Amino acid sequence: MPIKIADSLPARSILEGENIFVMTEYRAMHQDIRPLKLLILNLMPTKIVTETQLLRKLANTPLQIEVELLRTISHEAKNVDEDHLSSFYRTFDEIKHRHYDGMIITGAPVEKLEFKDVDYWPELCRIMEWSKTNVHCTFHICWGAQAGLYYHYGIDKFDLPKKLSGVYKHTVEKKQSPFFRGFDDEFYIPHSRYTGVSAEDILANPELELLSTSDKAGVFAVKSENNRRFFIMGHPEYDPDTLQLEYERDVNKGINPDVPENYFVDDDPAKGPLVKWRAHAQLLYSNWLNYYVYQTTPYDLDELTETK
Repeated sequence: MPIKIADSLPARSILEGENIFVMTEYRAMHQDIRPLKLLILNLMPTKIVTETQLLRKLANTPLQIEVELLRTISHEAKNVDEDHLSSFYRTFDEIKHRHYDGMIITGAPVEKLEFKDVDYWPELCRIMEWSKTNVHCTFHICWGAQAGLYYHYGIDKFDLPKKLSGVYKHTVEKKQSPFFRGFDDEFYIPHSRYTGVSAEDILANPELELLSTSDKAGVFAVKSENNRRFFIMGHPEYDPDTLQLEYERDVNKGINPDVPENYFVDDDPAKGPLVKWRAHAQLLYSNWLNYYVYQTTPYDLDELTETK
C-alpha cells in the first residue's frame, strides 16, 4: 500500500524512481478509506534528505499513510530553501487543533548542548506535551529520543568519551515484543552521536521498558509501558552513504574523526560502505506502524485520551 504525500514534494520523484509506491493527494481523494495520519517533526538541518529517508521506510508497508511535515518556528533553518518550508511544512499553531495516529520526532545535531540551551527547546516541550492528548503513538529518534526521555521521564543524557559512529550489533532484550517480531537474534543499526542514556536509569523507571541494547552502542530501543512512546537511539532510516558523507564532512573540516566502525568494507573508506541494516530497519518501522499505531489507534481520532 502507498504513502500519501503532496504531489510536488521532492521525495516523490526519488521514491518513485526506486519503485516505491507513492500515492498523490489527487488519487487518494478518490479512495473510500481512512489512511493513518502521521506527523513528522523534522529537526534535522538537511530536511529533504531526512524526509526522503523516513518516507522510504514508511512507504514500504501494507498501510496507507497520510503524512504532514512539521517544523519549529523558534529556529531558523539555514540548509533548506524557504520556499520548500513554506510549501510543505506546517507550524505547531497550524496543526495543534488536530489529532494524529502517529508522530515521528527526528534527531538533531545539538547533542553537545544542554536541553535548555537549545533555542527551540521550549517549543519542543510544548509539542511533546501536546502529543500526550493529540497523538496515539510517538516515535522518537536519536537526540529526539533523548529529549523525549528527559521531558517525559526526567532521564538525562550523558556525554560519551568520543563520538559514537558506525554500524553496531544489537540484541533484543524483550523477544516477545511485537516491535521486534520477525527479527534475527542479532541485527545491525547505524549510530552517529556524542551522547547516550543509561540502561540503569531506564530499568529503574517502572513506566519504561528496555527493548534492545548493544554491547558497544548501549541502549538502543525503549518504549513506554503503555505503548504510546518509543525511543530509538540509532538511525535505522540512514541511507547507505549517510555515515560516509558525515565522515568526509568531518575530515574536510579538519576534525580528524575516527573511521566509522564496522561500516566500510574491511574498515577502508576507499572501499565504500557495506549495508547490513536495511532489512531490519524496514521491519522496525513496519512493526511500529502495524502493531502500535494501526492495530490500536481509535478510528475516530477525537477519541484520543491523555497519556501519562
